Amino acid sequence: MSCSHKSIGSAAGANAAVAETELDPLTETEGFDLVGVLSSIDETAYIWDLATDRIEWESNAIAVLGVDDISQIQTGAGFDRFIAPEHAHIRMSAFNGGSPKTQVTGTPYRMQYRILPQGQRGIPVWIEDHGRWWPDADGRPQRARGVLRVVADSIMEEQRLLYRNDHDELTGQLNRARLTEALNSVIARCMRSEGQAAFLMVAINNLAKVNETFGHHVGDEVIAAVVNSIKSKLRGGDTLGRYSANKFGVILHDCGPGAMAMAAERFLRAVRELTIRTTGVQVQATVSIGGVVLLEQAETAHQAMSCALQALDRAKQHRLEGLVADEPNSAADDLRQRNMATVDDVIRALEEGRMRLVLQPMVDSRTGEPRIYECLLRMKREDGEMVSAGQFIELAEQLGLSRYIDKSALEMAVALLKQHPDLTLSVNVSSLTANEPDWMASLRSLTGVDRSITRRLIVEITETSVIVDMDSMKTFVDTLRELGCRIAIDDFGAGYTSFKNLKALKVDMVKIDGAFVRDLAADQTDQAFIRTMVDIARTFNMETVAEWVGDETTVRLLTEAGVDYLQGYHFGAPIPPEELPGARAT
Repeated sequence: MSCSHKSIGSAAGANAAVAETELDPLTETEGFDLVGVLSSIDETAYIWDLATDRIEWESNAIAVLGVDDISQIQTGAGFDRFIAPEHAHIRMSAFNGGSPKTQVTGTPYRMQYRILPQGQRGIPVWIEDHGRWWPDADGRPQRARGVLRVVADSIMEEQRLLYRNDHDELTGQLNRARLTEALNSVIARCMRSEGQAAFLMVAINNLAKVNETFGHHVGDEVIAAVVNSIKSKLRGGDTLGRYSANKFGVILHDCGPGAMAMAAERFLRAVRELTIRTTGVQVQATVSIGGVVLLEQAETAHQAMSCALQALDRAKQHRLEGLVADEPNSAADDLRQRNMATVDDVIRALEEGRMRLVLQPMVDSRTGEPRIYECLLRMKREDGEMVSAGQFIELAEQLGLSRYIDKSALEMAVALLKQHPDLTLSVNVSSLTANEPDWMASLRSLTGVDRSITRRLIVEITETSVIVDMDSMKTFVDTLRELGCRIAIDDFGAGYTSFKNLKALKVDMVKIDGAFVRDLAADQTDQAFIRTMVDIARTFNMETVAEWVGDETTVRLLTEAGVDYLQGYHFGAPIPPEELPGARAT
């Protein structure tokens, strides 16, 4: 390939020589050549001294690029002003990932971006920019030689649409869908040949902090630089793809445990030695890696990614800038299987109407008579066994199922309130439900906003949910009060919510965490805590409930402290609704 304009002919010739003798796999497959085969109308060449930012252009540059004056683009900064804003980061991100070892061979680059030669109101021009750049002894970009080629809009858009189907736009690597397909193909090949391969999940550490401190555009430049650095250390045939925002998958062919560890160390060292010069700041990056050997520990892409993510989590938990390989863990596998079975049980119980309520009384401390019943959830298994909520509710909340559970409990509670006109019930809702409009809509629909029903309903929210999101909780509580419901804070004392917050929420009732009640007879500190809590609650016109009451001595101490209601197995185990002794007045 030769250039018809000779103003930088010696540079172009030297660069062509490099291209002919030191092609990397990418440039060989794409037929890369620095000077280009199109006519001088379509392309121009340049030499860029990155140390001084001076650019020397072919004599046809003005005609090809459509700028008014060559002086406008004789520096890198000047040329950058013509690049479309949405592509501003692309050009500089190519000049990362070098090392002193590439001083002779240079590092190839290829990118596409739009320029606006006549400003924002002019017609944009698509450019393909490719070449090589060379670092100085410290690895900093020193000079580059390349070719700019004007590409027709229709061709460029067609290429981009095809490319986007398979590749991540920021990094140019396979997207998650194509990475998964490639991983499945490698696994299938290993099964046929009884060979080995490995899969690595690589995460950029502290990327969220970079985004927060310097902006997402700098974070994008860090991502691109790290990916380029890792890509430069891949063997021929290995595959790199983007799994999520800061995670990347690497498929290593013909690779056992030892080779996997060596490959991971290559990637770690490459990133560790990388100085990333972004448009705004110079930063360093580190990565953590989780790895899995195929087929020893995973036989599907889903299993491989799951195992690699688990190993990566362990690396990040230990703040390791290194590789953690997934290891078989029968206890963890058993726990996962039990969790999956539990979730499946919960979903089917909800679908088949096998959730049940049992009622535990809150007795008046002065009379010992039940005044309020708390609705406690039970799940009836297919074999008829009743399972308490403690065995599944935490996992259900973590997986977002609590909103469905809370809705089911509400339906059953309202049905009981309609059936027993003198009954007062309390129901628990999760923090997820408090932010869920559907639950509130169900409350309106089920009760018809009939205050003869809503005034007998107490909604319990946990203290920790108040701490997490005070603003949304206040909206939730205000709406409940408008409907006529009362509000209780459950497990008070476990999360250190101030009474100031309770006052702001206009809470009606405080349920003292059972941890302060369980050993009350033997712990004077707990006794002092409860007396103080009762005094403050009275100041704010709030009623108090003590949970986990287990003996007569505790009853006496709580009554003397002025607690309004007592709840616990001392007054009996929770009972099914059909065993209610009768309607009770509030």
